[in-house]
Amino acid sequence: MANIDQLNQHMTSPTAANFVPLSPLSFIKRTAQVFGDQTATIYNGRQQSWRQIYQRCCAFSDALRRNGVEKGDVVSVLAFNTPEMIELQFSVAMAGGVLNTINTRLDPETIAGILNHAEPETLVFDAELGDVLVDALSRCTHQPAHLLVISSPGLDLPDQLTDVIDYEDFVETGDPASAWSLPASEWDAFGLNYTSGTGGRPKGVVISHRGAYLMAMGTVPAWNVPMHPIYLYTVPLFHCNGWGHAWMNALVAGTIICLKKIEAATIFDVISKYRVTHFGGAPVVLSLLVNAPSEHKKQFDHPVHVMTAGAPPPPAILEQTEQLGLEVMQVYGLTETYGHIMHCAWNPSWDALGFSERAEIKARQGVQFTHTEEVEVVDLERGDPVPWDGRSEGEIVIRSNTVMKGYHKDPIATEEAFKGGFFRSGDVAVRHPDGYIEIKDRLKDVIISGGENISSVEVENILYRIPGVACAAVVAKADDKWGEVPVGFVELSHDAKPINEAEVIQFCRQHLAGFKTPKQIIFGEIPKTSTGKVQKFVLRRELKLSS
Repeated sequence: MANIDQLNQHMTSPTAANFVPLSPLSFIKRTAQVFGDQTATIYNGRQQSWRQIYQRCCAFSDALRRNGVEKGDVVSVLAFNTPEMIELQFSVAMAGGVLNTINTRLDPETIAGILNHAEPETLVFDAELGDVLVDALSRCTHQPAHLLVISSPGLDLPDQLTDVIDYEDFVETGDPASAWSLPASEWDAFGLNYTSGTGGRPKGVVISHRGAYLMAMGTVPAWNVPMHPIYLYTVPLFHCNGWGHAWMNALVAGTIICLKKIEAATIFDVISKYRVTHFGGAPVVLSLLVNAPSEHKKQFDHPVHVMTAGAPPPPAILEQTEQLGLEVMQVYGLTETYGHIMHCAWNPSWDALGFSERAEIKARQGVQFTHTEEVEVVDLERGDPVPWDGRSEGEIVIRSNTVMKGYHKDPIATEEAFKGGFFRSGDVAVRHPDGYIEIKDRLKDVIISGGENISSVEVENILYRIPGVACAAVVAKADDKWGEVPVGFVELSHDAKPINEAEVIQFCRQHLAGFKTPKQIIFGEIPKTSTGKVQKFVLRRELKLSS
């Protein structure tokens, strides 16, 4: 029998004709050529076409190179969801740089830690965040060579920020027709995204051009995205590159509506005015809509597809979102997986079920996306797949082209995360008889509140800084608005000075970002094992019984 590989030994390696590195940069180039007049972004009434956005990206990337940005250099960004953030999803990579978007809700100390770790050559920031940036930079040992500001009308920069270049002026210094190249290797770094570690120190997740390309491609069939959707960007673009939806919209020549601030009235108005077809957001966004004042609510007479991720939305929220005309699909993922890698793929046979049964299914994290090769739930001790019985618990492990390259400057953590040939999520789940996966707990005790990750250890470390605290523990409590909120348990030493809940919360607020601050403090002896380890499962059970 003939062996085709032996007969065609001249085909030993790919050539320029049959192998092109995968990168989302291909999407925007094609769309600018084919659908150049199609509206790409809408912001405060201003519209820009895909041709205009592409030309601005080319100019910005040219300006970066002229100012010393080389292959592999980091460009950090501290900004909101404005058109500039859409452009940066492409322009930095065009210059060979690595995009690092920073959570705008973080405290200055954490931002400083990220800047010191990422060591950006250039930093782009929104003028509204000038004071936060000044504070952060004052704590930094690393100082970016260039500061670029996205200006806001009538807003002056702090006096401490000198030698700052206006973003628009910077774009003007570049050539909108400048040439750029795809990466030499699709494995080259595309982005650097930070996520909270189990000890509270953010880890730098490095993602590749290949993974970014496949993330966008896989989202289209899983979410039934047509050509030219009208997409509302309520997902923060600093979070997993906005779930890759900027790349996806470049692929399908969609129209992206940008919002700097997330407000219920504005979301309703925008969906109605522009007939938005798709948007993504944490369950807190859904809660914001269903709990909005009646005068702000609008009923939609066209399909609106919503992707939500984080803690599963409460059934009551799902019911009310359906009444608004929103079709919700829950997804699951991590920063280390570029965002979503599982979704609750809907089976039409479930349409006839009652609402409570449908809500129970929708609460599951589901099955792998088309771009995810393998997701398994493995026994925590043996490492083999758990039975599909909806009861046996194990850890979610993932194998996919959209798993990170690794953790920046942390080979030990990278090796640990990839142990056994899978990425180990740290999430405990069960698998139902139909194969759908449902999360039950988190090994890392990370709390997901409003789509933001909160390290319980980080919050506990702050509680321990309060004089008289002998033991502290932080766990998640279910919340209708935020999905989950942190609750602190505090055990005082016998000779401690009395302190009340308000004082503890105020202390935390002074040292943590607002969303990380505990919403409730419970005083008393904290249950521990014989070796002194806190029994957090007991605390979670107490919260559940008291709610």
